[in-house]
Amino acid sequence: MDFKLSEEQTLLKDSVDRFLQDEYSLDKRRALIKTEDGFSRENWKTFADLGWLAMPFAEDSGGLGGGSVETMVLMEAFGRNLVVEPYLHVIVTAASLIEALGNKETKDKILPNIITGEKLLTLAHVEPQARYNLSDVITMASKTSQGYKISGHKAVVFHGASADHFIVSARTEGEQTDEKGISLFLLDSTQSGITKRPYPTIDGLKAAEVILDEVEVDSSALIGEEGASFFAIETAVDHAITAACAEAVGIMDSLHEQTLEYLNTREQFGTKLGKFQALQHRSVDMFVACQEARSMVYLATLSLSKSREERIKAVSAAKSHIGKAGRLVGQESVQMHGGMGMTDELAIGHYFKRLTMIDTLFGNTDFHLERFASVAHS
Repeated sequence: MDFKLSEEQTLLKDSVDRFLQDEYSLDKRRALIKTEDGFSRENWKTFADLGWLAMPFAEDSGGLGGGSVETMVLMEAFGRNLVVEPYLHVIVTAASLIEALGNKETKDKILPNIITGEKLLTLAHVEPQARYNLSDVITMASKTSQGYKISGHKAVVFHGASADHFIVSARTEGEQTDEKGISLFLLDSTQSGITKRPYPTIDGLKAAEVILDEVEVDSSALIGEEGASFFAIETAVDHAITAACAEAVGIMDSLHEQTLEYLNTREQFGTKLGKFQALQHRSVDMFVACQEARSMVYLATLSLSKSREERIKAVSAAKSHIGKAGRLVGQESVQMHGGMGMTDELAIGHYFKRLTMIDTLFGNTDFHLERFASVAHS
C-alpha cells in the first residue's frame, strides 16, 4: 500500500518519538505500574500540554481537528515505548462517545477537563457474559420520576479505579442481545451505589469490576437518544481496535529491532548468532509479519470513515491478522533470546505480554475472523 504521512503528521511522529525516547524506560515503567493509578499523572498532564489529548477532537469541541491517522501515529509510538498512560481508553474510546453523542451542555462539562488532563473518563460497557458481543447487555436502566435507576455488573473497565466519570451502557428496552434498546449514561464514579473492584491485568495495566446497585441519575445523565446508542458504541470500539492495532505494530517493530540487535551482538561458538542461516530465516519471517501488520493497520485506519460494512471488514481483518502476527513475532523474539527472553529483567517479556493483551482486547483473532466473514457474506 502506498501510504505517506503529511508534513504535519511527520512532525508529530518525530516529536512524539523524541519525547518518549527521552522520558520512557523499562525501569520507569516498572515503577509506574506499581503505583495506585498504574500510570503517571504528571506524564498525562504533559500529554495535555503537548496537545496529544486534544488531537482527535474537532476544533468546535476544543480539539485540534486531527483524525484517525494522527491517532495511529501516536499509538504506534506508544507501543514502541510501552506507554502505560490511558490514551486508548480515555481519549480514543470514552471521550469520543461524548463528542459523538453528547449535547452542548454535556460536551462543555466534560471535554475541556479531559483535554486539559484534569479529569479521566472511561467506558463501562463490557459485561461478564458478553464474550466480545457488544450488543449483549443485561445492565438495566429503569425509568423513575426524576430520571433512571441503573443496576448491573460491568467487567474489565480499564482504569476504572482512577476514573472520575464513567460512561455506562444500560438496556432501556429489548432483549439481552438486541442492538436496539441500549442507552448510554454519564455517571460520576463516586456516586452512591457504585462499587469498584480494581485489579492488575497481565500486561501490568489497571482495570476494575464495576457494580451498579440501583444507581439513581436524573434525565440529564442520558447521552444521546434513549435506546439508540449501539452503533455509536460499535463505531467508537472500531476506532479503538484500530488504535490498539497501531500500538501492536509499534510493539512488533520494537521486538524485531531488539531481536536483531541481540543476534548481531551475541556470540555462540565464536560466531555471532546473526550469522546462522536458520535464525536469519526466522528474523525475515518476523520482518515480513511486521510489514504485513503495518499494511493492515493502514487499511483499517483509512477505512474508518467509509461505510459500516467496509469499516467492519477492514477493522476485523486487521485485528485478526495482527493477533496472529503478534503471536509469531512475540514468540520468535522470546525464543531467539533464549532463556533471557523469559526473564522479567529483559524488556522482551513485557512487550510480549502487552501484545497478548491486545490480542484479546475488543475481541480475539477467532472472533474477528467470524465478524469479518459474517459481514462479507451478508
